[in-house]
Amino acid sequence: MKYLMSVGLFFSLTLFSTFGWSDAAPTPKTIQISAKKFEYTPNEIHLKVGEPVVLEFKSEDKKHGFKVPELGLVAVIKPGEVTRVPFTPTKTGRFEFHCSLFCGSGHESMTGAIIVE
Repeated sequence: MKYLMSVGLFFSLTLFSTFGWSDAAPTPKTIQISAKKFEYTPNEIHLKVGEPVVLEFKSEDKKHGFKVPELGLVAVIKPGEVTRVPFTPTKTGRFEFHCSLFCGSGHESMTGAIIVE
């Protein structure tokens, strides 16, 4: 009897883990982005609608901003710190982002895009 219960429990757990029969929220995908004078790396980010992500920023030199007006995302990126911006894209399209804190001559070229498919 114990053997049958053990086999049944093992079988049930295998099914749940294999087919994702769980109430747990999906683990967000982390995308690391570095910011330095006049550029983000990467400057083009591809995401899927409905999949949670965390944008993880590090500044290599000075304070920078990050703003995606159409998605309502805003962050301040400070040197020596990691700035995390969690979100789940809800619409498809190409969304431009830019540095929202003046970082010197050339600041206007510090741009990129989030592409949601």
